[in-house]
Amino acid sequence: MRKVKPVRKLGRTAAHRKATLSNLSTQLLVYKRIETTEAKAKETRRVVEKIITKARKGTVHAQREIFKDIRDKQAIRILFEEIVAKVGSRNGGYTRVIKLAPRFGDAAKMAVIELVDYQEAPATQQKAAKQDRAKRVKGSKKTSEAPAATTAAE
Repeated sequence: MRKVKPVRKLGRTAAHRKATLSNLSTQLLVYKRIETTEAKAKETRRVVEKIITKARKGTVHAQREIFKDIRDKQAIRILFEEIVAKVGSRNGGYTRVIKLAPRFGDAAKMAVIELVDYQEAPATQQKAAKQDRAKRVKGSKKTSEAPAATTAAE
C-alpha cells in the first residue's frame, strides 16, 4: 500500500529541490520577505523554522550545522546577529505565509513568506500596489501611441 510522505517534491529531483529550498531560505533571511509560489513558500517555511531554532542555541556547532544548508556568510551573519536577537523569546512560528492572487502568466498560486517580527508593509498594501501598477500599464499603451503619432506627423 502506498504511503503518502509529508513533503512537496516541487517537480524537482532531490538535489535540485535541496538547492532551491536553500536559495529561498537564504533570500528570506537576507531580505526578510520574498514572493514565490505557495508550495515553495510552505516548504521554505519548514526549512527556515528549523534553521532559526538551531540558531537560537548560538553555538559554533549550530553555525556549522546551519552552514551545511545555507552556504552564504552574509545570511549566516544576519541570522545570528539580527534575527536571533529579535526572535530569541519566541517558541516557534518565526515565519508567516500570506496568499496572494494567482500569477498572471500561468495562474500559479502565489504567496509571500516573511519573517514575523520584520513586518514592514502589510500584504494588503502590496496587493494594492500591484493593482495600481496594472492600471498604469494598461493606461500607458494609450498614452504611448499618441506621442508616436505626433512625432511621425512632424
